[in-house]
Amino acid sequence: MNARSRSTLFLIEQLIVVAVFAICAAACVRIITSAYYTARDSRDVNNAIHAAESGAECFKAVAGDIGKTADILGGRVSDAGGEPAALVYYNAKWQVCAEADADASYMMRLTGAAAAPKTGSPLLVSGELSVIRLTGEELIAFPLAAISAG
Repeated sequence: MNARSRSTLFLIEQLIVVAVFAICAAACVRIITSAYYTARDSRDVNNAIHAAESGAECFKAVAGDIGKTADILGGRVSDAGGEPAALVYYNAKWQVCAEADADASYMMRLTGAAAAPKTGSPLLVSGELSVIRLTGEELIAFPLAAISAG
């Protein structure tokens, strides 16, 4: 065998090794990217649950008063859609921020409506709490209720 034939075989062998390495690297990048998004979603849902628990506890503590709930949580009251809602905005680190803030990434929306009471009975205030990414993806939502003195 001459030297040229050996160098050609070596070059082909090296090209095959590079191709296999590129395929493995592409698979690893895909796995790492998928793991990153899974971890991000898990972290966001976990933080959304903590924010929602705080919102629900405040709603119950003030007997369903949306204004007081918004004050405690550091949000504002909105009357969009004909029913009052407490809106609380969070930045990427899940710290309360202003709606107009460029850092706002998440929003908690808490609505409440009083049911018609019977005479002399306590008033049931039911509502709904949802936490969303400002891109529109809902992280968590659930109904809640509080009892008011009427």
